[in-house]
Amino acid sequence: MPTILNPYISFKDNAREAMTFYQTVLGGKLDVSTFDDFHAAQDPSEGPLVMHSQLNTPNGLTLMASDTPSRMDYTPGTNFSISLSGEDEAELRGYWDKLTDGATVTMPLEKAMWGDTFGMLVDKFGVAWLVNINGGAAEGAPQA
Repeated sequence: MPTILNPYISFKDNAREAMTFYQTVLGGKLDVSTFDDFHAAQDPSEGPLVMHSQLNTPNGLTLMASDTPSRMDYTPGTNFSISLSGEDEAELRGYWDKLTDGATVTMPLEKAMWGDTFGMLVDKFGVAWLVNINGGAAEGAPQA
């Protein structure tokens, strides 16, 4: 799997609706995982929310999204990030290491509950980045 660069959008309680709509626009296969699917809800109201969704189209487009739990900040207009994902650990760690220059690391690049190595940061220009190194995760697991 080559490294993929794609947008990742955060929604407030309507990620499933939005991604289903984008699927009707772009076509392709949509995978959706909830907080309950990964036993990651910190509050019962978070359970049915989308923890991760991914739309892959036959012509190579990828769009990812999730819901923002009420315990986290959500500001329309800043509800997106850029995702780098793939299997080439050296390449992806290299991008991560360079992006951390002057950045605020919001989640260190480390093993995640879905089996991949995952991290988040806001670079020195205010752009949010997600990096996911595929670790042979199970089908349907989040792929940031």
